[in-house]
Amino acid sequence: MSNALGKRYQCEKCGTEVLCNKAGDGVVECCDAPMKLKEAKPLPSSD
Repeated sequence: MSNALGKRYQCEKCGTEVLCNKAGDGVVECCDAPMKLKEAKPLPSSD
């Protein structure tokens, strides 16, 4: 798995969030487990 530039990752155990500011190979880890890629929040409709 590679780290994606500008993406946020979140720890499922403690809730820590990190923002990737340099892309590269490897895994972002926290609490001895890989962090999950945080999904984008849906924007409200402009109706």
